[in-house]
Amino acid sequence: MYTLGIETSCDETAAAVLRDDTVLSNIVSSQIDIHKKYGGVVPELASREHLKNLMPVIRESLSSASVFLKDIDLIAVTYTPGLIGALLVGVSAAKAMAYAQNIPFIGVHHGEGHILAAHIEYPGIGYPYVALLVSGGHTALYHVKGLGEYRMLGQTRDDAAGEAYDKVAKLLGLEYPGGPVLDLLSQEGNPSAIKFPRGYLEGFDFSFSGLKTAVRNHVALFMSKDKGIDPKLNIRDVAASFQEAVVETLVDKTMLAASETGVDKIVVAGGVAANSFLRKRMSEEAAHRGITLYLPGMGLCIDNAAMIALAGYLHFKRGETSRLDLNPRPTMPL
Repeated sequence: MYTLGIETSCDETAAAVLRDDTVLSNIVSSQIDIHKKYGGVVPELASREHLKNLMPVIRESLSSASVFLKDIDLIAVTYTPGLIGALLVGVSAAKAMAYAQNIPFIGVHHGEGHILAAHIEYPGIGYPYVALLVSGGHTALYHVKGLGEYRMLGQTRDDAAGEAYDKVAKLLGLEYPGGPVLDLLSQEGNPSAIKFPRGYLEGFDFSFSGLKTAVRNHVALFMSKDKGIDPKLNIRDVAASFQEAVVETLVDKTMLAASETGVDKIVVAGGVAANSFLRKRMSEEAAHRGITLYLPGMGLCIDNAAMIALAGYLHFKRGETSRLDLNPRPTMPL
């Protein structure tokens, strides 16, 4: 069967076509250039861009998969969580097409899509495993016992890791999105140069607000109203030391979760899963502990529609669908 997936939860307009669980197309239109000058996503602008781009992206995904809309058997769309205006664009389009074509439609939780993205590249992954969902809007650990069986072990109590990256990059006068820029800069810096704090909360929860404040205080030592940032501030060392603090916390908590749940498999999902240092450190630690690590490719770490289509397809195989009166929701636990 053919599944059309649609993703419009934030600032990527995406559509994908799957034949069963095989990806035939996965088209993503990024809005980074639109939001870059504002240093972050502007919800109203994001919604307008989705309105403009969604149908061309859907047409491209169908064309790339060599199928027509009449061939589609199921439409899967992100309906939560995300920017409500952006979600409304995708959900409205999905419901309209499902109604017009008289085919089933299913709403998908964005977080579940990220977690299941690994199953696209590793179809034999099986269950159970620990999943670290880490992105601009999410930082959480889950014990994944099966499809739809997700027990949250811990989550951030303030900033998500990706959000902290963007805010620190802004403090340093770097471009948005901050994650890739800081990742690149850190490769030329000394991760031990500055001892930034680690947010080791009890259990599996995370906190990055204190780390962000520590970076701000450090940068403030090199700031003046007249001259701005003092050239003596080594931005590369700040980037490397900040990243060391974030990654160390993420890796330590994830390994602890795997140990306490007794699983031998870990999935890392979400936009920050594309971070080179996180991938390196997580791979080293997993190998040291004899744990199998599943890291999706870069195209499946960012927001994309293939992961949404797969989640929808897997739930549909269990007989699940959504009613046409389903409405998007800005927040919802997984």
